[in-house]
Amino acid sequence: MEQANPRPRTASGCPRWFTDQYRAVSLHTERGYFRSLVARTGTSQAMANTVKRIGLISDTHGLLRKEALEALRGSELIIHAGDVGKPEILETLRTVAPVVAVRGNVDTEPWAQALPETAVAEAGSVSIYILHDVKALDLNPASSGFHIVVSGHSHKPGKTERDGVLYINPGSAGPWRFQLPVTVARLNLRRMPYEVEFVDLEASL
Repeated sequence: MEQANPRPRTASGCPRWFTDQYRAVSLHTERGYFRSLVARTGTSQAMANTVKRIGLISDTHGLLRKEALEALRGSELIIHAGDVGKPEILETLRTVAPVVAVRGNVDTEPWAQALPETAVAEAGSVSIYILHDVKALDLNPASSGFHIVVSGHSHKPGKTERDGVLYINPGSAGPWRFQLPVTVARLNLRRMPYEVEFVDLEASL
């Protein structure tokens, strides 16, 4: 007997739970115009208010290492900053926590068109702006009310603060490239300043 598909998908192949999770908002960019932005709180609003532990991952390029999955366990929300590679990666991450993800430059297959280029995650009073390449940032996060910007693309893990905004790149969690470390990051919002821990996945191999 044929079994029902427990993971419904859109015609493009993207998980339907992912395409249903966004709402549209508008923000003023530095170019002086408004554009539509897709946003996601990550959970219901009541649950979003309690989110303090956020897992950050990027540039999986179709590979989700078991070490990355283990490092993200305990997260109340997971942010993927693009170059996902395969929709199954988002589904697997969702078994750990709700997922907010954006489309990276290698996410060109039909399923990935459902992913936004930018997204917003809300964790209580903390607003997080997400995009793949921070060089494509076309708004002022501080004046737009954002506290944190999460991006990927460079494969270089790091954090910096400018104008009171924390910029985080969790590094690449996918195939080893460019002689750079393979990492994810854990963001803790329980304390000020916010705590960021980078996890070297190769150290646990």
